[in-house]
Amino acid sequence: MRRVRSGASSRTSAERSLTSVAAGATYTGDVRAAGETDESQEGGTVDVPRLWHVTLSVSGGEAPLKEVRRGLEQLAHDHPFLLTSRYAPDHAEIRYWEEARDLHDAAAVALRLWGEHRQSAQLPPWEIVGLEVIDRDTYHHRIAEGYGPLPATPVGVHPF
Repeated sequence: MRRVRSGASSRTSAERSLTSVAAGATYTGDVRAAGETDESQEGGTVDVPRLWHVTLSVSGGEAPLKEVRRGLEQLAHDHPFLLTSRYAPDHAEIRYWEEARDLHDAAAVALRLWGEHRQSAQLPPWEIVGLEVIDRDTYHHRIAEGYGPLPATPVGVHPF
């Protein structure tokens, strides 16, 4: 998946538009890495990255709302694939699409996100208290059935 931040140079952070380009599902095909020949693949099954919808919940001691918002906006700037963040003085929820080979890889990346960016984005010293990782089909099925996480609209960083 190619992650693109549309119009990043011409818009302010409040007007930033985030766009994701979908990846394909696991498929059978004649896919070759650079330098491989027909004999090396012979039409076998190839694992390609899939899209996973991630909801990461963090919580901890109270922090000033302005600082929480600024930290989440910095995180969204550092990782433009973030769809939406909601926050309160003592907790936040981040939703985004992750491209990964399987659920284990998507969950591992999600569990590192907060800690790896705590200093660079000056995020509160909160801990991860919840994680949901579901595949793209499950996400869309839930939405169609009227349950599950609501679509991440509006995109951006918002208070609860």
